[in-house]
Amino acid sequence: MQSMKVLAVLLLAVSHVASAAVEPAARHALQAIPSQPVPSQAPEYVPPVPLLWKVSDDDNALYLLGSFHLLKDGDYPLSEDVELAYADAEALVFEIPPEALDDPAAPAKFLSAAAYDDQRTLSQVLPPRLREKLRRLLARQGGSIARVDGYEPWFVNLSLLMGLSQSLGFSAEQGLDRHLMARAEAEGKPASGLETFEDQLRALDSIPMEEQVVGLADFLDRPQEMPTTLTALHQAWRDGDAVELDALTRLEMLEKTPETYRTVNVARNDAWLPQLQARLEAPGDDDALVVVGALHLLGEDGLVEQLRSAGYDVERICSACEVAVPTAPAADTTAP
Repeated sequence: MQSMKVLAVLLLAVSHVASAAVEPAARHALQAIPSQPVPSQAPEYVPPVPLLWKVSDDDNALYLLGSFHLLKDGDYPLSEDVELAYADAEALVFEIPPEALDDPAAPAKFLSAAAYDDQRTLSQVLPPRLREKLRRLLARQGGSIARVDGYEPWFVNLSLLMGLSQSLGFSAEQGLDRHLMARAEAEGKPASGLETFEDQLRALDSIPMEEQVVGLADFLDRPQEMPTTLTALHQAWRDGDAVELDALTRLEMLEKTPETYRTVNVARNDAWLPQLQARLEAPGDDDALVVVGALHLLGEDGLVEQLRSAGYDVERICSACEVAVPTAPAADTTAP
């Protein structure tokens, strides 16, 4: 399989709250990139195979569920494994608290974090070759670099990804975490977050400029490959293939943008780990379902292996893994 682009890995690492804040002009800049063909007849529905682990001590447990922050209508309903974990959990835990999604100040905070603090512009930080490619890409839809010139490459990168994902039928509103947040609210289940919205912005904004440019170059050099890349990443998540996802996402990010990997993945995992351990060590038998980007559960730096190394009992919950039947692609509901 082709190399997985660093940009797309953010779908497994950063909360979908970002999608509500990207500038509309940049978000829709990639409509010229062709989406995948709409199947003439949807195959028999098979729910996604969950990336789900149960971590236990003597009296309670945490269910760790790897999320894809942008999904489609065709990714629901969820598997019985997820439904049982949800039913068993007395509380849900997400990357950020659900109420942060409704903060009216969130878009302004996002744009403020994306702006330069040293008076530079995007045109100044991009080499001429990439600047010209971005200019042509934006011009296809009547846009211009001037509309995004005040923003750092990570923000432009994320904006372009959101535009592409929408053209392929993905939606943040259909994201796994958003879906479970809505259910928890409707059913009165407590829900909390492992970090604040500001924490997440700081992680994105602290990515070194050199690696931000690398990520944008990854997109601009082969934009026509991105639909296939995003579709492949989504399918690997649907198949619940932790080994494949690790190879396509975490390992590539570690190799190509190591400081981004440390900032977006490792540092946040390290900040979340004590909170998860505190829940396990708390008296009582209340369980919790923890829903975070799938990247945070993978590899030796992931929460699964860190909790295993801390001495807790860890087991993968995957009824479908016993029969090893890949899931069919989600039905595409976008217009041809």
